[in-house]
Amino acid sequence: MILEPLKVPRGRDIPAPLLTELTALHAANREFQALSGDFPDPDDIRPEQVAAALAQELANPDTEVLLARDSGRLTGMAITLAHHPDPADPDPWIGLLLVHPAVHRQGHGRRLATAVEDRFRAAGRAAVRLAVLDNNPKALAFWTACGYEIVDHRPDRALNRPCAVLRKPLRTPRPDA
Repeated sequence: MILEPLKVPRGRDIPAPLLTELTALHAANREFQALSGDFPDPDDIRPEQVAAALAQELANPDTEVLLARDSGRLTGMAITLAHHPDPADPDPWIGLLLVHPAVHRQGHGRRLATAVEDRFRAAGRAAVRLAVLDNNPKALAFWTACGYEIVDHRPDRALNRPCAVLRKPLRTPRPDA
C-alpha cells in the first residue's frame, strides 16, 4: 500500500480523474454514508459534493487527507487532524477512514490505520483519537480490534451525532537487540 497526501494548491480544484476516484470511493461506501448523513442522498453522491467536503476539510491547516493506493488503484483514504479544536485535548485525531468495499476484510483498513498511526508516531505524538458514531457497530468492532479503547461518549462537533470517543497510545517500538 502506498500512502500519499492529497495536495491541492490553494485556489485550484482536485483534478477531475482523482475527483472521480474519490467520488467512487465515497459512493461505494453506501452503508456508511447512510449512517453518517454526511451527504444528502447516500445513493447519489456527486463529485461536486465530494469536492466541497474535501475543500472544507482542507481549509483547516491541521487537516491532512491521505490517499491509500494498491497497484495504482485508490483503495482507501484517511482524514487526520493534527490538533483538536479543544485545547485540553493533546492528541491528533483520525476524522475519517474509508476503505473501498471491494477490498474489505483483506487487511487494507488495518494497514491504512497503522500507516496513519506510524505518521503520528514519527511526528512524536503519544496517542491518537477518533470518534465512532453510536449507530456504527461495525466501525466500533474494527477500531477496538485495532487496539483502540473507548474513553468518552459525546456528540460529534459537526452534526451533534452521538459518538464513542476512542484513544490508542502510540508506543514507540523498541529497536531489535
